[in-house]
Amino acid sequence: MEKPIASSLGYCHKRGLVNGARLIASPNHDQRPDNTEIDVLVIHAISLPPQCYGNQYVEDLFTGRLDANADPYFMDLAGQKVSSHFYIKRSGEIIQFVATHRRAWHAGKSIFNGRQRVNDFSIGVELEGCDQHEFENPQYAVLGELTLCLQTVYPLITPENIVGHDAISPHRKTDPGPCFDWSRYFNSI
Repeated sequence: MEKPIASSLGYCHKRGLVNGARLIASPNHDQRPDNTEIDVLVIHAISLPPQCYGNQYVEDLFTGRLDANADPYFMDLAGQKVSSHFYIKRSGEIIQFVATHRRAWHAGKSIFNGRQRVNDFSIGVELEGCDQHEFENPQYAVLGELTLCLQTVYPLITPENIVGHDAISPHRKTDPGPCFDWSRYFNSI
């Protein structure tokens, strides 16, 4: 269950929001199953189009406003309803799309320690990036700070329960990819 925290990001219990994150509300979420404890953090990577950074396309995807005609790659994304709780841009800016007590639609078909539907009991964090590029220093700093914030509120999110999308959907996903430095990240939390 939730506990008060002391983090430079801050946390608003009533609303499930991290203070210091820019809020862009996504319609792509729903209620978690009753009596579900949040105990997993899933790290993702995304860029739209692939390997392109510094645009609004991820925000547009997560809010249902992506123009499928803006890039040929987007035709495959037309009509998809996806979201994440958080998105950390390469600059270190953090955006929150879904309150942490709500179920974001980030993991899709997934399994963790024999439990299916990982969205039910997890928080999703997307990093602006891809399998082919190193992540930026500000991203690691903010991800570490966010993780510590969330671990204080959700103490069941232990290092053993922090995974990449590839670990819970191994035949479908590869993110956050080989360029994500897990050792560096775990040393920051």
